[in-house]
Amino acid sequence: MTSIIDSGPNPLVTDIEAATIENDNYRTTLWTGTNLQATLMAIQPGHDIGLEVHETHDQFLRIEQGQASVVMGPDKDQLTTWQANENFAVFVPAGTWHNLTNIGEVQLKVYSIYAPPQHPHGTVHVTKEEADAAEAMEA
Repeated sequence: MTSIIDSGPNPLVTDIEAATIENDNYRTTLWTGTNLQATLMAIQPGHDIGLEVHETHDQFLRIEQGQASVVMGPDKDQLTTWQANENFAVFVPAGTWHNLTNIGEVQLKVYSIYAPPQHPHGTVHVTKEEADAAEAMEA
């Protein structure tokens, strides 16, 4: 795998599908600007992102590979479930609880766009456990 480096806030033109498929890290920031951020994710079969809410961030996710169960709702206890596959997009308004679970047999490859940025510039989390530990330290 070629090393993916966060080139923001410099201008970037890239094949985002190829970059998403190439990424094997749980989370890698591709581009971080002042008002927007793109991250790449690889979620192992049977694993998930984790139920979360971003109070001040809208989020867009696109599935490039795999199958996901998507849940979203206004409260942890009021979630609607969808199934999503390659080429599906998920739009998450600020304040919406959400989670993606890999229900397939291959890595779920997703790119996510946050507005404003959610993670520090240059973030690379090889595993979900590493991401969870980093987020716990930021809280």
